[in-house]
Amino acid sequence: MKSISVQSLTDMFHLEVLAGAEGMERMITRHQTHRPGLEFVGYFDFFPMERVQVLGRKEITYLLTLSVEERMLHIGNIVKYHPPCFIVTSGQQEIPYLTLFCNQEGIPLLRTTETTTEFIAKLNGYLVKALAPEMSIHAVCVNVSGIGILLRGKSGIGKSETAHTLIRRGHRFVADDIVVLKKLGPATLLGTHNEITREFLALRSIGLINVVRQYGRTAFQDETRIVLDIELCPWKEDSLNNELEAVPQFTEYLGIQIPHIEVQLQPGRDVASLIEAAANNWYLRQLGYSAAEEFMKRVEDEMQS
Repeated sequence: MKSISVQSLTDMFHLEVLAGAEGMERMITRHQTHRPGLEFVGYFDFFPMERVQVLGRKEITYLLTLSVEERMLHIGNIVKYHPPCFIVTSGQQEIPYLTLFCNQEGIPLLRTTETTTEFIAKLNGYLVKALAPEMSIHAVCVNVSGIGILLRGKSGIGKSETAHTLIRRGHRFVADDIVVLKKLGPATLLGTHNEITREFLALRSIGLINVVRQYGRTAFQDETRIVLDIELCPWKEDSLNNELEAVPQFTEYLGIQIPHIEVQLQPGRDVASLIEAAANNWYLRQLGYSAAEEFMKRVEDEMQS
């Protein structure tokens, strides 16, 4: 199971450490936060103690309405479950009782000036990506007209050169050689780089180029949702599918099936244009349009007339 430390979270969001500094290496393993509400009235049957606990104005205001004895009791009941950390939002100040308990138990108490709603949205989004199951594959990742594509094939087949042509045509580069795939949901696969290769594209006979330095910031993006898997392979005589519409094929990554297309290479074949066509065709299919179906309808209408 993937995890990140409370210290990493603190650094990422520039959080203020109020108490429990000795627990900054505690690990976070769940991507959703929790706002303790029922727990403050004593109901713990479904308390997600492994999540980051966020205390907004609602929670703090409620605690301040209690007597000192009740407040200490309710806070103590939650702290004893040892969640990874507590984060107080909106820069709230009246929380000495939280500081006391967190110092005693070594649980980090952090604070942000951001509002609860805004902070939780950012934090949940970050945790989903940081804790997502992932794998690395040998491929090139590009974004063609807003559509994330994996380009695969044997070394030297021309993946990087094809990506370079697509960049020159105004599309965006994501990763070369090593593509990191992250599963963000049951049907959502994210493609990104591994930081070391960020912005770099390796071209045979040329060497490494920095895409951003050569073509500008708009030629690169950090990540993209993967919706097409295109494999570049050598030309095979009499093996191309010349039917009106090929039978759908899929490649599975982390349990998610991605539509697969095989593009055979031959001198003079404009591979980049074929990839653009595949991307546009996929988009039209999402809108419910099929060129093959329209063609067959025209044939049927002609025959009937």
